[in-house]
Amino acid sequence: MRICDLREKEVINCRDGLRLGYVCDIEFDICTGCMTHIIVPGPCKLWGMFGRENEYVICCECIKQIGIDVILVDVDIEKCLVKF
Repeated sequence: MRICDLREKEVINCRDGLRLGYVCDIEFDICTGCMTHIIVPGPCKLWGMFGRENEYVICCECIKQIGIDVILVDVDIEKCLVKF
């Protein structure tokens, strides 16, 4: 699977069915070459006009299933929401 294929998939949390968004970036371990995290843009600020200040950083161990058009994850939203 290519990285650009992951960017077209929507990320959904299995715990509550919340749609987190689409993958925007991926983190790799330089030494091993393995993917460590996927990054999904966080919720918008006021009416989506002022950008975003948070993002979801989801560890690869939390990925449960990668399907044709979705990625199912099992995460605690508050723990993976990171301010940048």
